[in-house]
Amino acid sequence: MLVWDDAKAFLAVARKGQLSSAAQHMGLGIATLSRRLDRLEGALGVKLFQRHQTGYSLTSDGEELLEKAEMLEGAAQAFQEGAQHQAQVRGRVRLATAENFASHLIIPRLSQFASQYPSVTLDIVTEIRTANLHRRDADLALRLVKPTRGNITLRRLGTLGFGLYAGGAFVNQVLERKSAQPLTEMPWISWGEAYSDLPAAEWAERYFEGEPRLLASSLASHVAAARAGLGLAVLPHFLAHGAGLVCVEPDISVSQPIYLVIHSDLTQTPRVRVTADFLAELVEENRDWLSHPVG
Repeated sequence: MLVWDDAKAFLAVARKGQLSSAAQHMGLGIATLSRRLDRLEGALGVKLFQRHQTGYSLTSDGEELLEKAEMLEGAAQAFQEGAQHQAQVRGRVRLATAENFASHLIIPRLSQFASQYPSVTLDIVTEIRTANLHRRDADLALRLVKPTRGNITLRRLGTLGFGLYAGGAFVNQVLERKSAQPLTEMPWISWGEAYSDLPAAEWAERYFEGEPRLLASSLASHVAAARAGLGLAVLPHFLAHGAGLVCVEPDISVSQPIYLVIHSDLTQTPRVRVTADFLAELVEENRDWLSHPVG
């Protein structure tokens, strides 16, 4: 007979890759967790894991059953949510998004959301490259990359626009020399190799001649470098608006769609639904700010 707690143990070990980490995550002893895995393998009649010195890896049978176990997890959570009183929205919602969306768009407006839903706790995860809704790393996400797989519901909310910006004394140099010297020959700021696949990085590599003056791994560093007059930077308009920077070239082909992504099992869950509505309204209200340069 299949015991649901054993399926949860299977998912925890599959996600953590180690018995000790999975046991700690579930608040169990290692021996208890091991017994649950043994019981599950006995009930199913298949071997789910290969045990190695470095941890646990799924067998082919385990790989095939992983998605079914995740569906079982989602159904159990949906059942639990449905059993709760629908009139009161409460619980924790994990949102995956970019640091700049979190700091400059979402958090400044959270007091309004909190006053309306005081029993909802928003857990914002900004390690967007690692957050995976299919693995239940988060309940929903506000992101610029369209997911191509997983049990998710997708909605395009708007567009994030980019421009070429300068700051400090460098602005006057750019404006004075722009007619005599192409922007492509001026000092510029780019991303390190680990981020070379970003649309802004790819565009800058094609556009500018020679080597960049500075490589930096965060948009905050790019804004700071542009303000210090180190060179031209490709920046989202909404970040440059309040940084005292001047857009010297607004028409660059780097705009990116903004997607709201929700784990499909949670689309009708009250706490997730109200959070999704809040994010959609937030992007809509700030549509021009996000997509166009000032003035």
